[in-house]
Amino acid sequence: MFTRSELSQAATLVHAQIPPTPTHHWPQLSARVGAEVWVKHENHLPTGAFKVRGGITLIDWLRRTQPDCPGVITATRGNHGQSQARAATAAGLRAVIYVPRGNSPEKNAAMRAYGAELREHGDDFDEARLAAMAAAEDEGLFPVPPFHRELVRGVATYGWEMFHDTPPLDAVYVPIGCGSGIAGVIAARDALGLRTEVVGVVAEGAAGAKLSVEQGRVVETNSAVTFADGMAVRVPVAEALAIYGPGAARIVAVSDDQIAQAARAIFEGIHNIAEGAGAAAFAALMAERDRQQGRRVAVILSGGNIDSAKAATLLAGGTPAP
Repeated sequence: MFTRSELSQAATLVHAQIPPTPTHHWPQLSARVGAEVWVKHENHLPTGAFKVRGGITLIDWLRRTQPDCPGVITATRGNHGQSQARAATAAGLRAVIYVPRGNSPEKNAAMRAYGAELREHGDDFDEARLAAMAAAEDEGLFPVPPFHRELVRGVATYGWEMFHDTPPLDAVYVPIGCGSGIAGVIAARDALGLRTEVVGVVAEGAAGAKLSVEQGRVVETNSAVTFADGMAVRVPVAEALAIYGPGAARIVAVSDDQIAQAARAIFEGIHNIAEGAGAAAFAALMAERDRQQGRRVAVILSGGNIDSAKAATLLAGGTPAP
């Protein structure tokens, strides 16, 4: 998907605005699963999640290729919206962000803080996405889809960093929402000529990506019910499926209870707060511990943006409601 040069250039662009994130080996987590566990800490970024990388590269591309465009319009559950609002506002552009009704109050507040014009529409991400794309032409704004080559090129820089910062990895677990994260990891792995097994992770209540890989076509689900809102997607993205379908070793589904257990293990072991999607990779590794015994494995802690009430429920031993 990308050459080494394209990813190196993307890393230079991204690192001009944000520092590389650490990838730590954590013996506390290793002891839980019997594998050598490394964590890529995307929760340590500005906006608290990996999506900020894609905003930088996409807005840079937009300014170079469409210099008269006044701004962007997109849909999100929060992290992608923060990324687009941050990058667009810094470039002097508008950022109109659609979210579904009942979206995370704290993510909504963060998007507004970064300069977003926030609009609520629909009952889930996919309804908000359709509304945003429909409004783009009327408002003369660039419609940022959930998956775009320039978004992925920026997101791929976390895989680029991780593979340079760790010893050779046997496997890496990556959460899947719309697919930019796992596509970026696969792209970085392939550009570097590595043999690392990439394992995608979905929530049981939003398993469209897993079903799509198993059936070899986009499979929409009737609902996407999970407290891991970064993974709550009903309609998988065909362009992403074309990459992770052949590029991932397998897709693992985990329950919300498993995700909650993993988030607690992360907090107890390494004192990092993980949002649902951020804990999903470790949840899948815990579920597959027998398969990974003695191996060197990385998990992507993709973000830490969980609302305070849900974090309190988690740390009290419960599973937050979707």
